[in-house]
This record gives sequence, C-alpha cells and structure tokens, in this order.
Amino acid sequence: MKTIEVVAAIIQNGDKILATQRGYGDFKDGWEFPGGKVENGESLENAIIREIKEELDAEIKVNHFLHTVEYDYPQFHLTMHCFICELIKGEFTLLEHEAARWLTKEELDKVNWLPADVEIVHILKRNM
Repeated sequence: MKTIEVVAAIIQNGDKILATQRGYGDFKDGWEFPGGKVENGESLENAIIREIKEELDAEIKVNHFLHTVEYDYPQFHLTMHCFICELIKGEFTLLEHEAARWLTKEELDKVNWLPADVEIVHILKRNM
C-alpha cells in the first residue's frame, strides 16, 4: 500500500482551534486540520510553514510537536505529523478550503472530521 506523509497544523487562538473544510478531491466537504504533503528533503516544521502559506496565505509559528497519526484509508496509508501552531499576524485567507471555523473544546464534535483527524480531536479534547 502506498504511504503518504503529511503535516497538519493545529492552529490555536486562545481557547479555539482552527478547522478547515476541504474544497476539492475525494474528501471534499470533510473537515480537517490544514496542512499537506512533505517534500523530499524538507523538515516537518518547514513543510507545515510552507503548506499553511500555500493554503491559507498565512504565517505561523510552530510551538511544538503534538502527535503522529498512522491511518489506513482504502487507497493509501497516511502518516500525519501534527504540530501545535499559532498565527503570527492573526489573519488568513482560504485559498484551497471552502470554509473555516474556530472551535472551542466543546465545539470540536460539531463538524464532520476526516477519519485521520478524529484521533487528534480526541487528544485535543483530553488536553485543552
């Protein structure tokens, strides 16, 4: 099975976490933590900074590593490295997603998360 390695930003603003809704592909309309594929030779931290710039036209600060999710989708295995981050300037623009929401711990279950992101939601609910 093909393995895809990605990074995801758990962007915090006070007691809220940013969730984004995919606007394309097989998982269109599913909610996720923003991020994307790691390029050859790229560090995980540089990958997440680049991906957030490409997807949200935003600059982030990577605060710390949270967790790596290993998840088997029918067509591929996903390795997703998740980092707690914050926006440097506090603003973003949706370039690839169709919607975004800032969610409190109590609101995390209000969106339909993609399967691989559910594990991170459970971790956040225990630790926020």
